[in-house]
Amino acid sequence: MTTLLLACWGLLAFAAVTDLAAMLPTGRFTGAWHARFSLLCCAVACGGMVVVGAAAMAGHQAGTGSLFAVPGDDGVGTDKLSGLFLVITFGTAAPATWCAADPLRPLGRTRRGLAAVLALLLGAAALILTARGAFGFLFGWELLGFAFYLLAGFDRLRPGRAAASLLTAGFSKASGALLLLGLLLLAVRAHALSLDGLAAAPHGAARTTAYVLLIAGFAVKAGLAPVQVWLPTGYASAPGPARAVMAGAAVNVGFYGLWRTLRLLGAPPHWLAVLLLLTGAASALLGIAHAAVQDRLSRVVAYSSVENAGLIVTGYSVALIGTTMREPRLVAVGLLAATLQVITHALAKTLLFTTAHRLGHAFGTDRLDQLRGTGRALPRSGTGFAIGCLTLAGLPLTCGFTSEWMLLESLMQQFRVGSLGERLAMAAAGALVALTVGFAGVAFVRLVGLTALGSPPRQPLPGAADAGVAASGGIVALALACLGLCAVAPLEVRAVATGIAPIVPASVVRGALGGPWVLGPVFPTFSVLSPSWLWIAMPVLFVAVLAALTGLSRGRSLRVRRVPAWRSATGGVEGDAWYTSHGYANPTRRVLAGVLMTRAQVRTLEGEEAARADAREAGAPVADQMAAGARYEYSSDVVEIVETYLYRPLLRPLRIAVAAARRLQSGRLDAYLTYMLVVLIAVVALVTALA
Repeated sequence: MTTLLLACWGLLAFAAVTDLAAMLPTGRFTGAWHARFSLLCCAVACGGMVVVGAAAMAGHQAGTGSLFAVPGDDGVGTDKLSGLFLVITFGTAAPATWCAADPLRPLGRTRRGLAAVLALLLGAAALILTARGAFGFLFGWELLGFAFYLLAGFDRLRPGRAAASLLTAGFSKASGALLLLGLLLLAVRAHALSLDGLAAAPHGAARTTAYVLLIAGFAVKAGLAPVQVWLPTGYASAPGPARAVMAGAAVNVGFYGLWRTLRLLGAPPHWLAVLLLLTGAASALLGIAHAAVQDRLSRVVAYSSVENAGLIVTGYSVALIGTTMREPRLVAVGLLAATLQVITHALAKTLLFTTAHRLGHAFGTDRLDQLRGTGRALPRSGTGFAIGCLTLAGLPLTCGFTSEWMLLESLMQQFRVGSLGERLAMAAAGALVALTVGFAGVAFVRLVGLTALGSPPRQPLPGAADAGVAASGGIVALALACLGLCAVAPLEVRAVATGIAPIVPASVVRGALGGPWVLGPVFPTFSVLSPSWLWIAMPVLFVAVLAALTGLSRGRSLRVRRVPAWRSATGGVEGDAWYTSHGYANPTRRVLAGVLMTRAQVRTLEGEEAARADAREAGAPVADQMAAGARYEYSSDVVEIVETYLYRPLLRPLRIAVAAARRLQSGRLDAYLTYMLVVLIAVVALVTALA
């Protein structure tokens, strides 16, 4: 397995070099094929990483000696936990890169350099998941942040891309700085640089501080509030094929960091577990609230990543509370729910971004109101898009239903917690998660109803075609995984139990298996459910009810008046009376006005302004509408409260600090050497004081 691991890295490097060779003025690779070839190499390397991860879960671990010429570097290696995340991360990256290699119709310009950056992203993610030492882990983390920066600013000449890349880079550097400080604190106390050696750090204020810093650093990459503001902008600014890899695969390293921190440091302080629990639940509600009201497809999917990060961290926090209580079963139910949600998010988000990119390319926009009827125009991409939406909505017969059911079951165990504060926190988190699940259904039904099935259908660009054979294979694989994992949920639980065995014994996690095809929340006699039998019972009941209804009504029930999807049942409703994405989301704006800070305004239009509005609707000259009377215009908007009330007030002092820092840039070499000497002395003094 060690040879295969190194070969996969070598193949990623080859893909990057091949793609970059075409960018040279004297490059021999001038056609569009080189980019597709490089992406196919990335897909093959991802498949190899999946094999390495599966072998590690089966006990065949890989490992090498030192990769970097630094003291304490233990090289790379795999265990069951890293193997699980290798399978999740690269199992979704493989079809994503495979689909990206399939050319789009109509063909756009050749995206030179994109495959190279994706290869860098995947290689960095593999290094993070397999690093045994703190240096290798941080090196991979910085490479990953650099790849995110390059992808967010890939189309740097388009409006907003430069600002998005700088925002992404800023939060990536903040994440890396937090991890660096946390690992340094542990290394000083444990006198070791290997990740396993950091667990020897003695208990005390330094260990607690390091725990907080590590969780904060991983939360930035995962997109947890209040450090989630980079995520919607960064994802939406990246090229379409890269979004699927960024959101579905690379973001998993943040969750792996949380799992690995729990493995190394054990139980956190009680207050940290409770704070993280409430933060995760609030992040989930905030993310889905904004996803439900966005009018651009890319931002809807990006904001749903904030929601899923919140759901995952909520389950993880239940496991943290279990460790503080020394209750392995509570650890098992929380970590199992969180890991199942990680798998759901990886599959569905990869599928959604992959198909959304193809729909947007075919129609030349990602505005929801201009993507009506995409399921009819592009049936393969539209079907995959609908399955991804239903999975993230948590509806039955998808793996999202299993993971969200398990998450709610884990939060219902609050009566087993001894502390009143923790019981109240779990109850509050349960209410927030239940509200989030409800609004997730609203948000993704809007996408399916108005986009994939909407009327009146829009026509794609001339020459636009559905996914080809290669891309269809990737879409089918992801869609089948979203549906099939629900049918084989007990087998999925067994695999997850093996992967998280370094944290909680697999025998405890397998307590969730109430029978061969029955699941429960680890604790016996609490509740059970069989997602597998639902795949049999629900279709059978549907057919039985339909047959009985048809027989009893003698066929009259089938003779109903049919109208296009999402149209009022009243005849003659056309034009602006059709449902729009803004109108469908308006009840959400009103119900969640406290979260979204909804601002509504009714304005009277008179005279020429009203005539222009009438002319726009009728398609007639303004002069023909001058006799129109007054009109009323209604507008509704939402506020990103974290960005508005937390980060924007910090801009002024930040600009002052930047202006002061510029004065230090004199351009003199001796000055810069002096600055480096001062920083070095300060770091040495700090480390000496901590030691």
